Amino acid sequence: MCVGPAAASIVLVLTCTYSYRFPLTSEGSLSRFALIKAVLGPVMRLMFRPQVEGAEHIPGDGPVILAGNHLTFIDSMILPLVCDRQVYFIGKDEYVTGKSLKGRLMAWFFTGVGMIPVDRDGGRGGVAALMTGRRVLEEGKVFGIYPEGTRSPDGRLYRGRTGIARLTLMTGAPVVPFAMIGTDKLQPGGAGMPRPGRVTVRFGEAMEFSRYDGMDRDRYVLRAVTDSVMTEVMLLSGQEYVDMYATKAKAA
Repeated sequence: MCVGPAAASIVLVLTCTYSYRFPLTSEGSLSRFALIKAVLGPVMRLMFRPQVEGAEHIPGDGPVILAGNHLTFIDSMILPLVCDRQVYFIGKDEYVTGKSLKGRLMAWFFTGVGMIPVDRDGGRGGVAALMTGRRVLEEGKVFGIYPEGTRSPDGRLYRGRTGIARLTLMTGAPVVPFAMIGTDKLQPGGAGMPRPGRVTVRFGEAMEFSRYDGMDRDRYVLRAVTDSVMTEVMLLSGQEYVDMYATKAKAA
């Protein structure tokens, strides 16, 4: 997942009385997640009135991949707070390296809700993200990912990258597709403070790909698995599908 800095304004209001810590997987991190959920949960429900559908499809234990569309940055705030289990996801390391009060509060919030900072620039960024997701899943946790790789530039659903397929085939973790609906209307362009409104988070049935065991290096299998996941996301979200990478569409 990818998160943005606008959450800092909310964090400054709601968490400035708490001390900053920086663990990623310790008990302290879990208790910090519980605190953030307890503090932000009622506010999020009031602001966004989320309607959650299909949450029963998320297994109560064991590794699972949550894979969905990405419309705006508040997707990464809403998803962890509507799931019973803590969701871990990848975020830019620049969001947790600030030395100012605002920067430290951003780091406290993002790592508290499950963000794992990774330097995704350069040729090694994708490998680092993949290996981080694999480690999370091998520890029996929930890993969240946006297969499009970036926010949709126009509200349509774009072609998924095959990292999602590599993860499920390498770890055997099931994939639960999900759709964020309406978040782009509350925060157009992904910048600034979101406006109040209603959003829907819709989860689909778990998908498993054990029939492809040992084929995580076959590019045709990787594409087939990825497309299967994106088809389910499309059906859940109702978005128009574009057979092009979102990054290419943004660069055009």
